[in-house]
Amino acid sequence: MKATQRDFNANAQKAARQCKVFFFCGPDEAGASAAAAKIVELLDDPGERVELSGSNLRKDPVSLGDEARSSSLFGGTRHLYVRASGDEAHDALKNLIEGEGDACPVIVVATSATDKSRTAKLLIKRDDAMVAMFWPPDLSAVSASVRTMADTAGLRLNGDIAERIARGAGLDVRLAQSEITKLALYLDASQQSPRNADAEALAAIGATTEEDGFMPLVNAVLSGETGKLASELKRMRDLSLNPVGLLLAFERRVAQLAQLSAKLGSGHDVDGLLNTEKQAHRIFWKDQRDLSNQLKRWRGEKLSRLVERLMEMHRELLANSAAGELLLAQGLSQIARAAKGRR
Repeated sequence: MKATQRDFNANAQKAARQCKVFFFCGPDEAGASAAAAKIVELLDDPGERVELSGSNLRKDPVSLGDEARSSSLFGGTRHLYVRASGDEAHDALKNLIEGEGDACPVIVVATSATDKSRTAKLLIKRDDAMVAMFWPPDLSAVSASVRTMADTAGLRLNGDIAERIARGAGLDVRLAQSEITKLALYLDASQQSPRNADAEALAAIGATTEEDGFMPLVNAVLSGETGKLASELKRMRDLSLNPVGLLLAFERRVAQLAQLSAKLGSGHDVDGLLNTEKQAHRIFWKDQRDLSNQLKRWRGEKLSRLVERLMEMHRELLANSAAGELLLAQGLSQIARAAKGRR
């Protein structure tokens, strides 16, 4: 079963009832992760969550099938959640679907993979599997999603507030949902008792904006502005910015660069492309200068290596969260130095 970004929500409930394997891929890690969360929410009894990494499954492809068919520690239901890069989980999923016996649901979020990858082709024609690919959304699309979230939560907000929340979340629908949830709690809103949400309420819950949050550091690193790096890393520590959240902001920007690079192809008119994207409201006008600088530095194989490095840093943070701030600072310093000479 194949779903597109547009029809995923319409097909999600049916897939949650019918499918046992879910493969969510594409350059928008946030969208793929949100889809995974939606499926877990729709499962009749998701039970215990067991997390596995694609790198470990690549080394031991038999383990996924064994884990999916084993019993929960406490005898209840369970589901497996796999974070992978590219086709890391291909052999493990092949062993799983070729094995015998009932297996629990397996959800794979595969960055750097597409719906044309070996893994997607393995699953896409099966009735018991779902494949969906997610592209980074534009501002208007996320703003519309914010309005939908607000309606569900019993919030009445105008387009300007929805756009501010979308920008503040860095176009990450998960962070946007978190802001809507906080806003509804603050205003004591519900579908039975809706409330108006204005700029004052948004400021009261401390909604983070791009200017005050992640983006200055993201832009300094990816633009090779090493002179700004020390002060930005200090700000990261002073504000206690969440390392994983910050790294996700980097992944979203790099996914955006990958999408723009694909549109540019072998051409060199970066500014012409960005003007077109701005006029179509697919990029925010304030981001144009930074995107132009970064797209000229990160193209082709260099961009692919950057994606791989960010995935490696993500795994390092998950494996050693206690040292997350230090690991992130070291990794970002390396990327900034590499970006400085790339034009």
